[in-house]
Formats: sequence, structure tokens, C-alpha cells
Amino acid sequence: MRRFFRIYRILAAQNLKRVMEYKADFLTGAVSFLIDQAVGIAFIFIIFSQIPQLSGFTFEQIVFIYGFSQIPKGLDHLLADNLWCVGYFIVRKGDFDKYLTRPINPLFHVIAETFQVDAIGELVVGISLMIYVSGSVNLYITPLSVILFLIAIPFAALIYTAIKIATAALAFWIKSSGFVIQMVYGMNEFAKYPTTIYSLPVRLLVTYIIPFAFAGYYPALYILTGNDPLFNIGGTVLISLIFMAIATFIWHKGLSAYESAGS
Repeated sequence: MRRFFRIYRILAAQNLKRVMEYKADFLTGAVSFLIDQAVGIAFIFIIFSQIPQLSGFTFEQIVFIYGFSQIPKGLDHLLADNLWCVGYFIVRKGDFDKYLTRPINPLFHVIAETFQVDAIGELVVGISLMIYVSGSVNLYITPLSVILFLIAIPFAALIYTAIKIATAALAFWIKSSGFVIQMVYGMNEFAKYPTTIYSLPVRLLVTYIIPFAFAGYYPALYILTGNDPLFNIGGTVLISLIFMAIATFIWHKGLSAYESAGS
């Protein structure tokens, strides 16, 4: 484990050096991210300019859920963003060969190779929104609830990562799976709002099939209400472990099917 942390630190440092060489690209990405977040928050303002509550949730509660959903998404973005490249072009161009010729686990190498600095903005926005409305909502704060809530965060991030691993791994068979990652990952928008506003098929989809609700809504619901920690927090932990196991299984199966470019 110490070796993995040392390798990750070295790779992250090298990636940061590359990012700082192209400051304009970094600033463009950061500005684009802020615009995207502003649009999402403006959408909530527009909704609540017409109605006092949304499915029993106040404006402040919705903003809290929205803010929390940015934290696990931001952690995944920060640490595992290179999986997009696997789906879009690394496998298609045959560049995946380098991961197979080095004495490092290929999946770990792919993930550790990129440290996405602009994701820090995502984390800052999420935390800021939660703090901003915390005085206006009755949070369920106890020593145990805080511990459970903090435990849920890395497991919620694992859900994002597992879904990206599984969809990126499809590229080992179909050569380019970027469109699949985009289509499935885009459903994380459902995690930003209460599942009760959706129809039953959508609720089942985002809870059990592509479980982004456990990466946003359910952990936030627990700290807002204190209700059902076994489902809201325990479910997040269990779902993340199950999906990570499935994702790594798909990844390893895909590795055995990988063919270098020109083969």
C-alpha cells in the first residue's frame, strides 16, 4: 500500500507540472466549470420562483442536496478523470499498450496518471453551498450522524468511479466507449434532486440500476432528517462496494480481450 501511495504521489506531481505548463487551458476549464455550476443553481432559483416547495423540500434543502452531490462527484473528478480518456481514445489508438508494459496494475496506473486540479472548484462549490444554507435547514447533527455522513462521502465517490470503470472498459471490446460513458455518467444529474420528484421507473433506475441517488440524494437526506441510516448510509456503502466489484470484474475481462492497434 505504501508503494501505491508513493507511485501515486509521483504521478500526480508530474501531472500537475503538465497542467501548469498550459495555464490558459486550465483557466478555460475552470471558467467553464463555474458557468456550468451557475446554470445549475440558477435552475433551482427559477423553479422556486414559481413554487414554495418541491415534493415537500424547501429551497434551502434542495440547495443542500445539490451541494452535497458535488462533493463525491468532485472527488471522482479529481482522482479518476483519466478513465474518460480510456473510453474515448487510449484504447482506440493503441496507447493502452504502455499500461501493460509497466510493473504497475493497469487500472491503478490509468487512475493515478491524471490529477484533475479543476475538480477542486467542484468541491469548493459543493461545500460552500452546504455551509451557505446550513443555518436555514434543521440538520440532524449528532456525533454518530456526522461520522456516518463523512463515511458515506468516499463510498459515494466510489459509485461514480465504478460506473466510469465499467463503461470505460467496454472500449476493450468496442474500441471507443466514450459515448457510453457520457450517456450513463450524464445521469448523475438525477442525484442532485430528491428522487421523489421522479416517476417510479426513474426512481428505480437511479437507485438500483445506475445508482447515482446513493451518491447524492440519500446521504444528504440522512443528514437532513436523520431517517433510516441503514438504507441512506448503509445502502451507499453496500451499493458502492457491489458496483466496484462488478466494475473491476468487467475491467479484467476487458483486459483479456484487448487488442493493440494494428493487430
